[in-house]
Amino acid sequence: MDTLFVIRHAVVSDAPDIHALLQDAFREYAEAIGISELEALKETISDIEFEIANNTVFVAIIDGIIIGTIRIEITGDEAYISRFAVNSCYRGMGVGESLMNLADKYIKSKGIKRSFLYTASHNTNLVRFYYNRGFYTESVSHERGYPRARMVKEYPEIDLKLQPFVNIK
Repeated sequence: MDTLFVIRHAVVSDAPDIHALLQDAFREYAEAIGISELEALKETISDIEFEIANNTVFVAIIDGIIIGTIRIEITGDEAYISRFAVNSCYRGMGVGESLMNLADKYIKSKGIKRSFLYTASHNTNLVRFYYNRGFYTESVSHERGYPRARMVKEYPEIDLKLQPFVNIK
């Protein structure tokens, strides 16, 4: 099955749809890790509007429906990736991978050398997803009532002068 989706910057009018997606995804996440309270579930549409206006939020869309989202907040020389979610009906189709790849490109374009995110350390599917994209577990804490991994990705500087040039004719 070929499915075409588009990824773009979120606009403020996307906030209600992003909110609905995040509520569904993070309820599922909370259930999977066995907790009832989760900060993401307390976020309001106004909070999302604020994030769209003040940080970078991307959305993935199929047929006018928001099916995925990712948020990037840059502070100093680090990027914090959060509120990453894909509608459960569209998982396994490359939507999450595409959102994460775009986040990487965006972060690198800003000259950021390190990004981080948090996820439940015993959610093996998510941890594996992040490991496969170059993240590693820096630490694990229990401050939110569950084992929560801080995962980090380093973006090494690429010296373009040392890269071989290939001329394709």
